[in-house]
Amino acid sequence: MKQEQFVARHQREWVEFEIWLRTRAETRRAQDERNTGALGDDAMPQRYRRIAQQLSLARRRGYSPQVTARLQEMLEHGHQVLYRTAPVRWRAMLTFLMADFPRLVRSEAWCMGAALVLFALPLVVITVLLQYRPELIHAFMDPMQVAQMESMYDPANPRIGRDSGSDWYMFGVYIMNNISIGLRTFASGLLVGVGSIVVLVSNGLTIGAVFGHLTQIGSGGPLWSFVCGHGAFELTAIVIAGGAGLQLGLHWLAPGRRTRGQALVEAGTKGARLCLGVVFMLLVAAFIEAFWSSIASVPYPVKYAVAAVLWSGVCAWLWRGGRGETKGRDAR
Repeated sequence: MKQEQFVARHQREWVEFEIWLRTRAETRRAQDERNTGALGDDAMPQRYRRIAQQLSLARRRGYSPQVTARLQEMLEHGHQVLYRTAPVRWRAMLTFLMADFPRLVRSEAWCMGAALVLFALPLVVITVLLQYRPELIHAFMDPMQVAQMESMYDPANPRIGRDSGSDWYMFGVYIMNNISIGLRTFASGLLVGVGSIVVLVSNGLTIGAVFGHLTQIGSGGPLWSFVCGHGAFELTAIVIAGGAGLQLGLHWLAPGRRTRGQALVEAGTKGARLCLGVVFMLLVAAFIEAFWSSIASVPYPVKYAVAAVLWSGVCAWLWRGGRGETKGRDAR
């Protein structure tokens, strides 16, 4: 086959492929942000393979450099479009954590406030009450649990908050324990919100009992120095998970003009996104708890100073995160 016949036969599909490549180049940025990986035309992979075959034929038959260069350029561009590695969505993840998640938390301010009261009030009341009625600890824990707790926070213990286990082992234990509590606090909101209330109050009572008893027997120093750091993420995450569960129950009870199913889907979607942020916070908390909080050799003032930075950072993140971005979008 002569070159002129070869070009005339395949010219149309070459032009179509080139047009498709230009269109893809124009929309590539938007597609990266969506990270769908979808192709604009299902026929294009097959067409790409046909052009590869045509390039091989053109070279074997000794066609002009103009024809082979055109085919080579299409193949190279097509390979970049069709087979490029999907980009890692670090920017989208970072945007969600730094801006979208704090905005979600603030959008449910009433539910978050209610969750904070349900969790913190029992905690404070029991902590204070046990300073005057120490025998009440047995209403919350059996003697074996009390003895284990006292051993874990004994001032002579070289690793505060644990009896045994390496840092990495405890990191895994803390992840499993914390995330299970967080997800249970959210998911129990399906019980018309009552489940989240029960979990928040029971956790507040249990933690208050630990704080109150250990403070009363003189082990408050090791306990507070242990909790103060990772508590900025862990305790806040529990409250947020509880708030997510409460908004789930609230949408069930008062769906407004939507059907109850629609309200639950909307609340469940928002709750799931809140739980993504909660999981991130609990991962950070587990890391701090395993590798920092348990070190008994660090002086208490240093632990408290680091805790002050962590608490300030978490509060600033949740209060200010995404505000500037929202104003920027409104201005545009």
